[in-house]
This record gives sequence, C-alpha cells and structure tokens, in this order.
Amino acid sequence: MKIDLITILTNDAPKLSKFYRDVLGFSVAQNTGKYVELANESVRFAICERPIMTQATGHKSYREKPAGQSYELAFVLDSPAAVDAKYDEIIANGATPVKAPATMPW
Repeated sequence: MKIDLITILTNDAPKLSKFYRDVLGFSVAQNTGKYVELANESVRFAICERPIMTQATGHKSYREKPAGQSYELAFVLDSPAAVDAKYDEIIANGATPVKAPATMPW
C-alpha cells in the first residue's frame, strides 16, 4: 500500500485553501470551488467540502458536526532553528498560534 492522496474535510474550502495558499505558501493545482488540490511533491494533498463527500459516498458521518482537531500535518525542516524561523514566518503571514515549537521525545 502507498498513500497517494490526503484530503482535509471542511465546511469552507475557499477559506481553508486561502490559508494553505497565503499563509503556508502552497500553490493551487486544481480548484473547483468546493474541492481544491494543492501542489505537493509525492503525496497529493487536497481540501474538500463535506457535502461533496456526502454526495459521493452517501455516508451520514460527513453530515455530522466535527469536534476538536482531527488531523495533524508535519513538515520537514533542516534544524530546530529552521523550525523556529518557519513558525515565526507562518504566524507573521496570519496563522493563529496554538503552541510554539518544542522538542518532543519522538
């Protein structure tokens, strides 16, 4: 098995794609309004509105209100100093800070 696509589900694809584009610097590879695929090497990375998934699958879980955080993304950088610098850049670009970077045991 090999993961080919990771899709983040949302109720507002334009707003979330704006964050990934303007704050994190991703380029948009495809945009249908409610589905946005971001340019990313190796694994495809997309944002999709929940009603699209409800329509595609018929599964009721896509209509349920999400609660809490449901995913985490990690980005490779060269050093702890590079992590701190990228964090500062992302915050300066408009991200809301949750917690500053920290060294973790893993």
